[in-house]
Amino acid sequence: MGRIAVIGAGMGAMAAAARLAVAGHRVTVYERTDTYGGGVGRFERDGFAFDTGPGLLPLPAVYRDLFVKTGKEPLEDCVELVQVDPSARHVFADGTQVSLPNASRAGVVAALDEALGAGAGQRWGDFLVRAREAWDRTRRPLLEEPLWPDWQVLAEREPYPSVPHKKLLRTRRAATLTEIGAWELRDERLAALLNSHALAHGLDPRDTPASAAVLPYLEHAFGTWYVRGGMRELARAVYERCVRRRVEFVFGAEVTAVLAKDGRAAGVELADGGVVDADHVVAGVDPVRLDALTRRTGCPLDADGDVRADRKAARPGRFTVLLALRGGPEAGAAHRTIVHPPDEETELDLLVAPGGDRPVRPTVTVLRPDDPALRPDGDHESVVLSAVLSTEAGWEKDSTARAYTDFLLEAAEAAVPGLRERLIWHETRLPERVTDTTGSGEISAPSLAAGQGRFLHPANTTRLPGLYRVGGRSHPGGGLPHAGMSGALVAGLIVEGPEFRGSQ
Repeated sequence: MGRIAVIGAGMGAMAAAARLAVAGHRVTVYERTDTYGGGVGRFERDGFAFDTGPGLLPLPAVYRDLFVKTGKEPLEDCVELVQVDPSARHVFADGTQVSLPNASRAGVVAALDEALGAGAGQRWGDFLVRAREAWDRTRRPLLEEPLWPDWQVLAEREPYPSVPHKKLLRTRRAATLTEIGAWELRDERLAALLNSHALAHGLDPRDTPASAAVLPYLEHAFGTWYVRGGMRELARAVYERCVRRRVEFVFGAEVTAVLAKDGRAAGVELADGGVVDADHVVAGVDPVRLDALTRRTGCPLDADGDVRADRKAARPGRFTVLLALRGGPEAGAAHRTIVHPPDEETELDLLVAPGGDRPVRPTVTVLRPDDPALRPDGDHESVVLSAVLSTEAGWEKDSTARAYTDFLLEAAEAAVPGLRERLIWHETRLPERVTDTTGSGEISAPSLAAGQGRFLHPANTTRLPGLYRVGGRSHPGGGLPHAGMSGALVAGLIVEGPEFRGSQ
């Protein structure tokens, strides 16, 4: 079989490496940092430990499939998965609070009716039914199959269904998430609940296609999960599976160029001047960076088909504050609380067009995993606060970081009783710092229909034969499960050839 060079040791890249090794290929992963996992990292200090990337796992079936296809040990033999219940507690701008049960439509409907008023739960439940239709129509072409050569056909018809308008005796089709909130949910708090799912992926609901309704649907249908010991444990398990399948890892090895010969990818060049020959190259890096790696050897990628990234556009990133607290969590503490902002419109404006007179309080996610592995003892607690902000929000100014840190702490007081008195120390992590240390500081949403391809990631194949793209910034992109899906797609393309069409 062939020699395969993999650029980067992120989750999608490792998923592809494990599958390719099982197929008999000789696989070597070149990672510029000293560890694996990409954005799925960990920070430790004074006996406290924190996930510095994703803190929860949707769609665990993606990794269950990976472990079934690459060895005898199932995922649950390698990590302990815990279903989070409630799935989330929401604190809205008007002070209203609601805890949503995990993977229970009836429970969610009842909770929303009680907290927001009669009828609110039914409207959300009806919305989830329509979201399921969008999921059924987009699941295979957008998540389970390589991106079609004629990807524009995906934009011809918005998969989110029309809704009958009783008074006008006709149907109307919501084109964006904002229109769903205004036309169908008809409650600012329900709209904020919907918008928070988009914002978590760095999407502006005002121009995000209605097909993004699949994001809350996935959480509702498949549940929200936590990996005991922290999400870093999932990265460890995938890395160890790769090693057992005889994947070789070379850390501290930065790839500076993708080499080509006779019109196809032929290997990689390393920062130390070394040259590695390969029959295939799998790149788990940003499309813009990959374009630069191929330009160095005279094989630039196609800007429209292979990259499709606006280099001047502000990109969303995750601003994180890690808290070491004295005192353990109170009984019944929610694992995840989402604190909604007083001015969501301005928050969204700053996400897509950073600047303005001053920062504003953003939507804040508070993660409180009741996990002994993440704290010195039962008399302490580790908490992660995060917000999605522009990577160009003026982070060179210390005042900007201080302002957002204060905003996150202020919001977290609605989720953590006695926060200020319990605080021992905090660690702030800027989006640009995460990018520098892991290469994965930016947030990428999964591929979505509509928008004339704007919401589609570049395909796993490129115009350079033998060069494939994998990970969160390639099709289907966006977060842990979608990175794992892209790994499966790339492995299928290499092993099965261009006729591979994903899960059957």
